[in-house]
Amino acid sequence: MSAINLTKETFDQEVLNSDKPVLVDFWASWCGPCRMVLPIVEELAEELTDVKVCKVNVDEEGDLAARYRVMTIPTLMVFKDGNAVNTTIGAKSKAEIMQMLQ
Repeated sequence: MSAINLTKETFDQEVLNSDKPVLVDFWASWCGPCRMVLPIVEELAEELTDVKVCKVNVDEEGDLAARYRVMTIPTLMVFKDGNAVNTTIGAKSKAEIMQMLQ
């Protein structure tokens, strides 16, 4: 399954009300580091069954970026039980992202 594209209409249902941890990638198409991370995020979406993988295009969903105070992209956030429990900024390796999920 590929990463779920989130909007402000779907964010609460897909992320905050999820019964499993959720990795959210805040990104933009013009961002070089975001383009480096995106294939890893998509790969994780295909591989992981115990984690939901989602992405937010900050150009299209500025309200969501503002809601979570995303000032720099890429920003990766892990949500559990409706709360952001881990955040990292900048391009990360697959191993670093996996470690965030632990």
